[in-house]
Amino acid sequence: MARYSELLGRRVEVTYRVGGLTLPATGCLAADSGKSVFLEQSYQQKSGLKTFRWEIPYCCIVGLNECPEVPKPYAEAGEAAKSLEETASPAASLEFKKNLA
Repeated sequence: MARYSELLGRRVEVTYRVGGLTLPATGCLAADSGKSVFLEQSYQQKSGLKTFRWEIPYCCIVGLNECPEVPKPYAEAGEAAKSLEETASPAASLEFKKNLA
């Protein structure tokens, strides 16, 4: 029985063990065979769209969570700067003080 079938087609973050390491992976959950999950990540390289798909067995999975969508890579630079200005708070700005000693 597939454990993660309700997340098919959604963007997920998987933490998994490989030997003595714990690694993160983020991608679209493409398939769940009942023994392992298959993540898929598409990217553009040169003139074509490439897809990378990898398999992670259930026994290696430490955690699997749904994560928010990735921002569009082709967003305008002005739009990105505007969104950063909106989210920045005045309390987060640095102020220099004169050394009074």
